[in-house]
Amino acid sequence: MSELRLVVVGVGGRMGRALVRTIAETTGVTLAAALTRPGSMIIGQDAGVLAGIDALDVKVSDDAQSAFAHADCVIDFTSPESSRVFAKEAAQAGIVHVIGTTGLSEADLQVIHEAAHKTVIVRSGNMSLGVNLLAALVRRVAKTLDADFDIEILEMHHRHKVDAPSGTALLLGEAAASGRGISLKDHAQRVRDGHTGARIPGDIGFATLRGGSVVGDHSVIFAGEGERIELSHKAEDRAIFARGAVKAAIWGKGRAPGLYSMADVLGISDI
Repeated sequence: MSELRLVVVGVGGRMGRALVRTIAETTGVTLAAALTRPGSMIIGQDAGVLAGIDALDVKVSDDAQSAFAHADCVIDFTSPESSRVFAKEAAQAGIVHVIGTTGLSEADLQVIHEAAHKTVIVRSGNMSLGVNLLAALVRRVAKTLDADFDIEILEMHHRHKVDAPSGTALLLGEAAASGRGISLKDHAQRVRDGHTGARIPGDIGFATLRGGSVVGDHSVIFAGEGERIELSHKAEDRAIFARGAVKAAIWGKGRAPGLYSMADVLGISDI
């Protein structure tokens, strides 16, 4: 069986470099292309050397159309604006699109949904096995406990993260809302400042911390009268997200077009 040909976009970023290293370590996949934005200083560099490993004989490029034409899948941890473009181009090329980009708007998601009619898209606010198991547990606990238990989601990331709440926090919020049978959009409480009054029953609260080099800490708190249940995950290495994304790429090859999640990839969507 031939190796699965993967394209990494945003190869100059921390996740992009982690993906290159993970692909180089994974049997059955190969780095077909490494892309960056037009005009970038890293164009022409070897992707392996850029990622801190041996040369891979894959030069960094900005030609997505050519790269997609000779690949099986693109892995994308870039920006909402870029992911919209890549979704359209991946659909046109008929290749799997794995999206780990966070901060997506409703308009961004609409573009992705439309592209999923033509190709396989695996999208998740977090690609790690641990976080997706946590989300399944959160959904189950939220379904089991009634609204007497308030739900609060706390997250912390490094000082450079630009979106809040994190994609993972929103993933966990969606899991909690799904368990309760409510819409997160209608019940999310993202900001508290000043004289807010008492907590609104049924709301799902978010608290955001930023600082240092924290890869990602997330906790979901179910607070009842006289007791609390806390479910937590701490990410210590970006490689966990890269490994999950590569797993999603392998899983997606040969699937029917559609929009899938990491819960589908891991076979835990029914928990």
